[in-house]
Amino acid sequence: MNYLFLDNGFEEIEAITTIDLLRRANIALTTVSITGKPMVLGAHNIAVEADGLFENVDFDDAEMLILPGGQTHLDQHNGLRELLVQHNDAGKEIAAICAAPSVLGKLGILKGKQATCYPGFESFLGESYVGGLVVESKNIITAKGPGLAADFAFCIIEHIKGSDVADQVYDTAQY
Repeated sequence: MNYLFLDNGFEEIEAITTIDLLRRANIALTTVSITGKPMVLGAHNIAVEADGLFENVDFDDAEMLILPGGQTHLDQHNGLRELLVQHNDAGKEIAAICAAPSVLGKLGILKGKQATCYPGFESFLGESYVGGLVVESKNIITAKGPGLAADFAFCIIEHIKGSDVADQVYDTAQY
């Protein structure tokens, strides 16, 4: 199972685009609220009901943890911080976009890896910051910002299911 975490102030395009495209690729994905409530309010007042609450989800089957950016406090949730560190220590995949890679930087998860983030958050990535639009490095996928939400999602799809599935979803998502 793959998990995408939501906190009030999340960037809607980053979360919803990723959810939509991963589910089109038939990738098992559960959205998780870290607010203690199922309804989470995005940065632009779009309410989304999460599939589960952090405190009620068993993450033993976690394959990839996904963090959308926005004006959130993902880095202040003790359980999520602990989960991210354990997941990384086990060499499992983590993906973060926009401001969210700063959470990984603050936790030391990016040491020895390359990453990108939204402009203004580079200092949280330290020596790991390399710029770029979407960056894959070891077990980490990062992307720069909202305009790259689809590229971020397609990178995750390709990583989980391969380029053929990513290409197929890309073709069906075109107008």
